[in-house]
Amino acid sequence: AATVSALSRLGLRVRVLSGDAPGAVAAAAADAGIELCDAHGGLSPGDKLAEVEALRARGAVVAMVGDGVNDTPALAAADVGIALRGGLDAAAGASGVVLMGDRLSQVVDSIVLGRATLSKIRQNLAWALAYNVVGIPLAAGALLPSAGVCLNPSVAAGMMAVSSVAVVSNSLLLRAALGPAPAPAAAPGALSGSEGVKGSV
Repeated sequence: AATVSALSRLGLRVRVLSGDAPGAVAAAAADAGIELCDAHGGLSPGDKLAEVEALRARGAVVAMVGDGVNDTPALAAADVGIALRGGLDAAAGASGVVLMGDRLSQVVDSIVLGRATLSKIRQNLAWALAYNVVGIPLAAGALLPSAGVCLNPSVAAGMMAVSSVAVVSNSLLLRAALGPAPAPAAAPGALSGSEGVKGSV
C-alpha cells in the first residue's frame, strides 16, 4: 500500500494485470489501495500485452512491473519494463530496469532517480549550450573587429576545463539530492500480498 501511495503522489496511476483469479486480485488490490476498476485478474500473457498496447495507443506512457515469463510480452511492449531480480531471466531480458533488491518500493526509487537524472541532463545540456554560444564566437574572434575582444587560447582552454568541472560537479549533486540509499530489507521475499501488485502498470 505504501508503494502504491508513493506512486500516486508522483502522479502515476497504478493498475494490476494478473493471471490469478479475479476475486483474489480484487482483494489484493483493495488492500494495496488500488481502485477496483484498475484491478484485472485472470489474464493471459496476450491479455496483458493487449492492455499495455491499448494504454500506449491512448497516449499513456506505460511502465510495466513483472517477474515471470507470463509478464515478458507486456514488459517488452511497455515504454519501460521493470523486472524483479528474483524473477525469471526471460522477464529480466525483456526489461530495461532490473530491481536488484527485489522490493516493490524500489519501483518508486527508480522513477525518482530517473526523473532526477533527466533533470540533471537537461541542466548540463543547457549549461554546455550557453557556454558554447558565448565562448566559441569569442574564441573565433567574432568581436575582435568591432570591440577588440578575443579570447586568449590559454584562457579558452581554462574556461573549457571549468565548464567540464561544473558539469561533473552538477552531476555529482544528484547523489546528495536523492539522499542515502535505503537499508536492505531483512526478508526480501516476505511480501505475502505482493503477487497482487506484480505485473502492474
